[in-house]
Amino acid sequence: MSHPTEAITTTALTLALDAAALRQRAATANIANASVAGHVPLRVTFEAALIDALQASGTGRGLQASALADVRPQLQPALQADGSTSPVRLDVEVADMARNAVQYQALVQGLSRHLGILATVAV
Repeated sequence: MSHPTEAITTTALTLALDAAALRQRAATANIANASVAGHVPLRVTFEAALIDALQASGTGRGLQASALADVRPQLQPALQADGSTSPVRLDVEVADMARNAVQYQALVQGLSRHLGILATVAV
C-alpha cells in the first residue's frame, strides 16, 4: 500500500516532536535528581533509529512508512563505554535542554508549515 508523502512527513515530524518532549523530561529528571545517590541519568535514543529506518527503506527515494512503524523515542540509561553509569553534569544537562528547546521550536515551525501547505492544497 502506498502512503502519501504528507502522511510520512507528518508521522516523522510527530515522532521527532515526541522525542524532543521526552528528551526535555529526561533532562529535567536528571537535573532534579543530580544529587540523589544511585540516580541513573537518562538519555533518549531516537535519531539512530530514524537513520536506521531511512537506510532500511533502501529505495533511494526517502523514508518509507513501513520503516517508520517501529521507530519510537526511548529512554535509556546514560552509560559510559565501560558500562558504568555516567555522572550527571548540570552544565551539560542545561546546555542539552537549551539545544533541545531550539530543536523543538524548529520542529513545531516545520510541522506548522507542512500543515499550512496541506490546508492550502485542501482548499
